[in-house]
Amino acid sequence: MGVKRVITLSDLPASLGVQTLASSTDGVMDSVYFLDDDRVVKIFETASEEAVAEELKLLIHCGSLHVSRAEGGVFRVQNKPALIYRRCRGESLKDAGIDEIRQIGAFLRDFHHLTAGRRSTNERLFEKSRLARMIRETHTDIFDTLLKKNDLTLRDEGIIHGDLFLDNALFLEGRLSCVIDFTQACNGDFLFDLAVTDLSWCDSDEKTEALLKSYGATLTLDEFRPYREYATLFYCVNRYLNGGNYQELLEKLV
Repeated sequence: MGVKRVITLSDLPASLGVQTLASSTDGVMDSVYFLDDDRVVKIFETASEEAVAEELKLLIHCGSLHVSRAEGGVFRVQNKPALIYRRCRGESLKDAGIDEIRQIGAFLRDFHHLTAGRRSTNERLFEKSRLARMIRETHTDIFDTLLKKNDLTLRDEGIIHGDLFLDNALFLEGRLSCVIDFTQACNGDFLFDLAVTDLSWCDSDEKTEALLKSYGATLTLDEFRPYREYATLFYCVNRYLNGGNYQELLEKLV
């Protein structure tokens, strides 16, 4: 999260009683400000008001977990949908150790338990048909070849986070304190969600095995490989289209 638009106190409802406003320095997708050191306002630059309402509904449903705590409902700032959250304490990790990986695996297990069978009105962002459309936009043959090599059949098991990279989890004194940024949450395959986490958190088979065990998955590394490859390809193409560094991910696939 970070800042893409400049706002002042006058842009916020007076009923919030905000005295100080400080911009976040992290992230690039949305605009995030700290309010009086105990609250956060997030202004969604691309998500619709309906999608933001879906996030709010999901956070309420998963309130028993270490997730962002939203206050009030969706409102608008400079004609963009916005939400206010209680400020989460902690910091994101640069690298994850085995203990942190076990904690995030257990979180994802509990999150999927709560979201199994639930329906989201959000677009299913991670479907193969959508990835195929994204690949056509790149006009890059290697992406198309890699997709055709992957015969994975994705299931619709419930709502997934879809973006549980290291920077979307906070730790305080070695313990998971909050998982944030459910903007891309939509219906999808739970093992794909686990593979996205593996992509960011695990740099060895030992760490991947710890993730699978803490999640409660019984599949082998070989059985998990198609999910890992699909998640890697998805975010490789996503970065390519958004001008990010995709080469590191591509090297994992070729």
